[in-house]
Amino acid sequence: MFIKEAIPSYVKNSRGRRSIQIKLVTYEGRFSASAPSGKSTGKSEVACYNSRGIEYSMRMLKIFCKKLKDKNFIIKRIDDIKQLNVLMDKFEKRYGKFGGNVYFAIEAAFLKAASADTGRELWKFINDDINKGRKPKMPMPVGNCIGGGLHSKKIKNRRPDFQEFLLIPKEKTYARAVTLNLRAYEYARKLLKARSKNDESAWMTPKTNEEVLEIIRKVADKYKLRIGLDIAASAFYDKKYYEYKNKKLTRDKVDQADYIEQIVKKFKIFYVEDPMDENDFGGFTEVLNAVSKNKTKSLIVGDDLTTTNPRRVERAIKAKSINAMIIKVNQIGSILKVKKVVELCQKKNITMIFSHRSGETFDDTLADYCVGFGGQFMKSGIYGKERLIKIKRVIDIEKSLKNLQHCRSK
Repeated sequence: MFIKEAIPSYVKNSRGRRSIQIKLVTYEGRFSASAPSGKSTGKSEVACYNSRGIEYSMRMLKIFCKKLKDKNFIIKRIDDIKQLNVLMDKFEKRYGKFGGNVYFAIEAAFLKAASADTGRELWKFINDDINKGRKPKMPMPVGNCIGGGLHSKKIKNRRPDFQEFLLIPKEKTYARAVTLNLRAYEYARKLLKARSKNDESAWMTPKTNEEVLEIIRKVADKYKLRIGLDIAASAFYDKKYYEYKNKKLTRDKVDQADYIEQIVKKFKIFYVEDPMDENDFGGFTEVLNAVSKNKTKSLIVGDDLTTTNPRRVERAIKAKSINAMIIKVNQIGSILKVKKVVELCQKKNITMIFSHRSGETFDDTLADYCVGFGGQFMKSGIYGKERLIKIKRVIDIEKSLKNLQHCRSK
């Protein structure tokens, strides 16, 4: 893979903030990737950019990209990205850290170019390496329908404390699942009488957690969907207590775990993300043990707890804190560490949810990563241009697999 040119630039994300984009020009064509940015971030995540800011990361990147020109890389599988990493590590020792977002963009662009160089799409390039080329099973969408927490503005000086109220279909095809989520999304708007959307195009409301849960239950029942929650408990955790603002009350660790168990049982919640503080591995274990007794086979999902970090994932698995986890590549800033996390999840039967960020771009790499690595779910919102482009990419992959199967059956 001969690099004729590497061009860094700024692009705007869905929150109107600047992000990094990389364009590679090779003999196979032009390949670009841009990085998303999180707003609700875990303390254990790698920094998005150099400590001096995005401008300094860009200055570094411009110098580094000049060094890539006329270089040849032999990348036939994911581990071969080490060739790029060695150069980046050497460069960082002199100039400082690039940041996780820069790593995301440049590695994704390289992998797109490498997959084209081998005559494969990115998802297949990954799948052939990770899953030995077995036909992938399409993920189900995890759609953010109603928002609260840090992703939403207050209406009438209130918003739900929980960050996301999610809808999760269980269908034979991804395309059908997406259609159901879109219909349910519009029905939720009517029930809420909502007029505005948040960072992830979820409906905003001043209602309490419980009031929203009653509405989302009606929506889920109408379209036969499963309910999910991103509690994002760290956002309202302070000095050993959970401080609820909308419906003012304070819960300690025991009360919080008990409350989560109660709402899971009452509303038959399938998916619960970050129900406890990001460093409370024991609290997660209590929640998982409690909900395991219920008939609803719920996923207790780590995000701020695990931050796509192999060490934290190993700790969470050992403590039996989770049975599912969010995977965000720019949380850890290394596709090789993501590969290690995926291998841990596959070995220990941990459900994988590949996830977008609140500040998204028009990059669709997330879809290829999710399908290629074998994610059971893709969390990419329900609506919004930057979300729909990722959803469309999975639908396109699903169609291509169907067409291939049809051709073989003739």
